[in-house]
Amino acid sequence: MAVTVKEFGKAMNQEPLHLYEISNQNGMTVGLTELGATIVSVKMQTKNENVIDVVLGYDTPDDYYANSCFFGAVIGRSGNRIDKGCFELNGKTYQLDINDNDNNLHSGLNGFDKRIWKVERIGDNSVTFSLKDADMEQGYPGNFSVCITYTLTDEGSLILHYEGECDQDTVANMTNHVYFNLGGHDSGTILDHEMTMRASKWTPIRDYQAIPTGEIAPVEGTPMDFTTTHTIGERIDADYDQLKFVGGYDHNYVMKQDKGTVEKFAEVYCPKTGICLEAFTDLPAFQFYAGNFIGPHKGKGGAAYDKRDGFCLESQFIPNSINQEGFAKPVLKAGEKYDTTTTYRFSVK
Repeated sequence: MAVTVKEFGKAMNQEPLHLYEISNQNGMTVGLTELGATIVSVKMQTKNENVIDVVLGYDTPDDYYANSCFFGAVIGRSGNRIDKGCFELNGKTYQLDINDNDNNLHSGLNGFDKRIWKVERIGDNSVTFSLKDADMEQGYPGNFSVCITYTLTDEGSLILHYEGECDQDTVANMTNHVYFNLGGHDSGTILDHEMTMRASKWTPIRDYQAIPTGEIAPVEGTPMDFTTTHTIGERIDADYDQLKFVGGYDHNYVMKQDKGTVEKFAEVYCPKTGICLEAFTDLPAFQFYAGNFIGPHKGKGGAAYDKRDGFCLESQFIPNSINQEGFAKPVLKAGEKYDTTTTYRFSVK
């Protein structure tokens, strides 16, 4: 196991940025950078022993600053959408940026994805990034100190361990917005990928703004059901209002009512390369997003990215849960520890 450090251009303030590459004994590497504590790459062998990169991203910091898709970045303080960008906590109302229709998405215009994180520690097979978010810096109460440790195991697991604390009660619902294409980041559509989920419930949305209705509904009998294996593309364009609202899959699936033990929640397989991705989390829900709004643009190595060229499995609390009765609340109490783990395990079949 080893971590190498390379130059990765400069931040907007001309601070130097770096690419930290963790390698395991099987030749798999994970690339990370301080800007957004971003996953820049995941390189591994296919069943034919070709090495490919299965994560969408960019070659330069400038492209990551303009990253409207949030490729690979840590999202915080709160991932996904908050209705009208507004919430109440301890009797006080807080207003966040409106940056997605009428809502706040991924914490707004100065989220954790656009910040320069500090490298706290480099281990044999891990890198730890830290960030301090000041009271009301994004509209959230409290001084929030957070870190994320990325660990790559010899068995092919990429472990994301989030830790933090705040001096006031606050909203904390962090995730990572990494986009995967198990055929290779530059291979085009992910619609042939085979997906299985261990989630029998989901949260329908009201309309195109993608705010949940408040219902936790069974997936059975709908195109949202992946409890048995289906390709991502098999039903994505079905005549079904929930899919039409957001141009395909961009919905939250529910595992449990609150944070608990780490459990497997999804498995995705690419027949073309033989690469399999299993996803695990201790959080109550996850967002499955099929890249419906990836617009035509240039990615790493000049790759042409477009609609549905990557998918996300974002572990989190249910969107807008801070405002919705009946959903577990993503509230971190003052002085309590924020501690959550998500793992992406890669293998070849």
